Amino acid sequence: MATLDKVKMGLRIKTAAYDEELTDLITAAQLDLGIAGIEVPSTLDEIVTRAIITYCKMSFGLPEDYDRLKRSYDEQKAQLVTATGYTNWGDA
Repeated sequence: MATLDKVKMGLRIKTAAYDEELTDLITAAQLDLGIAGIEVPSTLDEIVTRAIITYCKMSFGLPEDYDRLKRSYDEQKAQLVTATGYTNWGDA
């Protein structure tokens, strides 16, 4: 299943009306993870996909639970930064 489809399912969206906005949010999530030093694989695994879905939930519209979603996304990102296989810090 494509990432866009997973995000739409996570947001409970069935229409294509928001596809462009959601695609932009997916890209923004991937870039945000990259800024943190996380290498986003071309074939996303469930952990990275879950972080992207959380980012999209947090950023789409005006969610009532923004603070909770932000904390959740930040925790997921922090876990990815410290997990083996998700960063490439070289010999640093």
